[in-house]
Amino acid sequence: MKKYGKRHLRLSNLQIVALGYFCVAVIGTILLLLPISTMDGSSTLLEAMFTAVSASCVTGLVLVDTSTHWTLFGQTVILFLIQIGGLGFMTIGVRFMLLVRRKISLREREVMVESINAYQLGGIVKLAGKIVTGTFIIEGIGAALLAIRFIPEFGFTKGLFYSVFHSISAFCNAGFDLMGIKEPFGSLVFYSDDILINFTIMALIIIGGIGFFIWEDVYNHRLKWRRYYLHTKIVLATTAILIFGSAFLFFILERSATGVGIPMKERVLTALFQSVTCRTAGFNTIDTAGMSEGSKLLSMLLMFIGGSPGSTAGGIKTTTFAVLILYMISGAKREVHANVFGRSLMVDALGKAVSIFTINLGVALIGALLLCAIQPFSGIDVLFEVFSAMGTVGLSTGLTRELTAASACVITLLMFLGRVGSVSLASALLEKKAKPPVTLPTEKIIIG
Repeated sequence: MKKYGKRHLRLSNLQIVALGYFCVAVIGTILLLLPISTMDGSSTLLEAMFTAVSASCVTGLVLVDTSTHWTLFGQTVILFLIQIGGLGFMTIGVRFMLLVRRKISLREREVMVESINAYQLGGIVKLAGKIVTGTFIIEGIGAALLAIRFIPEFGFTKGLFYSVFHSISAFCNAGFDLMGIKEPFGSLVFYSDDILINFTIMALIIIGGIGFFIWEDVYNHRLKWRRYYLHTKIVLATTAILIFGSAFLFFILERSATGVGIPMKERVLTALFQSVTCRTAGFNTIDTAGMSEGSKLLSMLLMFIGGSPGSTAGGIKTTTFAVLILYMISGAKREVHANVFGRSLMVDALGKAVSIFTINLGVALIGALLLCAIQPFSGIDVLFEVFSAMGTVGLSTGLTRELTAASACVITLLMFLGRVGSVSLASALLEKKAKPPVTLPTEKIIIG
């Protein structure tokens, strides 16, 4: 009887991952509730919880300005939550266990695979070490570049902290910033024409958002394109198309909105930055609320797509988007398989892509309906906020700061679902060990 009870209560790997992120958010909430965390010595439970979930889920949506509401201690807590959320709590946990020379069990390796959405179990511990080391190196380089601008402006100590904070926030695709000292919720608007700041932040966002496995593949094969895995080729090609294609569209769509009266160099920079940051970063160099309706729609599409699997980014992922497009093209050609780069995609790829797309879109639409039912917001602003939360992006038209407690709870849940993965969370809650012993009869239906 006891053995049955233990087996019955055993958590699945997906459930452990979901519970892990929940625990990280709870600990963050408790720390942010401490008087030492806020400038005025107090913070509401809603403010602390919303910020902790946003940071641990690397989103960037905030109810209060990060630089003016939270103290250095509070900002440091947020920074640690961002780092843990970006790398995955299991990645950091495994690295710590290696440092104290503790043996990693098979179960812990399995959870690690689920945590970072890895290909396989073999070599997962070694990969964790590479991820942590590579992350710190890249974040360090980013901080050094940002320090060139921030130290002269803010002084050595403050400038160095700002450089480290924004480097980690950008690499982890979090979007938290400390530029509220210039203007509350101003993000990087004051650096819209700064080439160093723009390209450093964009590079960090892209590197963090393409996936840890892409790093390894590119590192192992350098510039030998033919030797890359199909996954790597699809991610790199899709990422490039989305960045430059959407940058061109933003440039055109904003010509009569935020692009009015600014120099050509700044227009190009802001269009390129917007195309990168919308893919889950959350920084902005233009007034998001002032964007044209077309740019808001394009931003929502990019936020919904997000980054790539096994990365710090959210969204349905570039590979999901690519698979749907490839199968749409093959369907139009009446081809049985979707082919790309001299390979055919696996049969189950379409089913997975459709499930991820449908569930994420469904959750987003339900969230939008709930917000509209709670508060009388503009429909496009609600959708923008919902896609931002689900994609763990952090961009906002200003709606977040007007949320009631009920609305804030809806956004909080969407951020958590976006980080854990709505499909993964559904599987974690509904997962059953036993499979049905028989397959039901099949029958054709008319599609289209």
